[in-house]
Amino acid sequence: MKNLFEEVRIGDVTLKNRLGMAPMTRSRALPDGTPGELAAEYYGQRASFGLIISEGTQPSDDGQGYLNTPGIYTPSHIEGWKKITSRVHNEGGRISIQLMHAGRVSHPDNTPHHRQAVAPSAIAPGVEMFTAEGMKDIPTPRELGQNEIKEVIQEFRTAAAAAIEAGADGVEIHGANGYLIQQFISENSNRRTDLYGGSIENRARFAIEVTKAVVDEIGADKTGIRFSPQGTLNGIMEGESGNDVYRYLIGELNKLGLAYLHIMNFGNEPFLQEIRQLWTHPLLVNRPGRSLDNLSVDLDNGVADVVTVGVWALANPDFIERLKQNAPLNEVDQNTLYGGDEKGYTDYPFLNQ
Repeated sequence: MKNLFEEVRIGDVTLKNRLGMAPMTRSRALPDGTPGELAAEYYGQRASFGLIISEGTQPSDDGQGYLNTPGIYTPSHIEGWKKITSRVHNEGGRISIQLMHAGRVSHPDNTPHHRQAVAPSAIAPGVEMFTAEGMKDIPTPRELGQNEIKEVIQEFRTAAAAAIEAGADGVEIHGANGYLIQQFISENSNRRTDLYGGSIENRARFAIEVTKAVVDEIGADKTGIRFSPQGTLNGIMEGESGNDVYRYLIGELNKLGLAYLHIMNFGNEPFLQEIRQLWTHPLLVNRPGRSLDNLSVDLDNGVADVVTVGVWALANPDFIERLKQNAPLNEVDQNTLYGGDEKGYTDYPFLNQ
């Protein structure tokens, strides 16, 4: 595991190690989307990671899916994120803000305007979502018009600029886990017959246009993007042509010289190897459910430049030091993952405690 602790250049920054903190929703923002008072402490505690990728952060009112998630599109949001980025930088860390538009994975009860969710097509995901009144079926979304798609792309651009104003080292565009960008990619959530649906090129178009807009605004060296090929979260079924869309999409994005591509790998090893061949820039790999013994496998095999971890980072603010010392890890408290106060958020003990 020694190579986990080597420096690596990602975009325009040098990371002090090859371990990244994966984005994880915590639902502890204020009702207006401003990061909560404890957020700076939470992220600052984890600044020993080479790169922190923040929880999913909506670029607009329409982009919000879950209760109390942060935004990055108002002056209040920017000021809240400044506290976080300053704390992380003061602790010697690096942080990218993940831009996440939930699309159809939303409920009117969870958004500030209480409107119907938007999506590529008017197709419900067929899953439930937590609201203040408990679990509810996610309603059918409204199909975006082509002019509205252009407006959403502009929202990503504006949010990226706001993230940099807030002091972030970069942004990660969330194209995974069944949210808006993957909804355009997937056969079962995109039934459009215009420029944004049907063919492989058309289903990749939205992701490419969003990425180009962000790159144009803040630079390729501050822009990353995340995909989860074959992922089925939130009702997604990409179909037989799914891999073909990613082959085309990753090939096109590779031309832009992005800081990194972040892949959630669900066990399709041949396709991960293919992605590595298509992508000539830094590659981050996340493997849900992997064992600690296998943490460095993708680095050892030359597949990944950085590996990202989720729950281990959540429960162990000093995960890097514990790994170096082969020390035991804290167990995650499943009951405090979402919402609440410092319990299960900033009170996980460090080794020296």
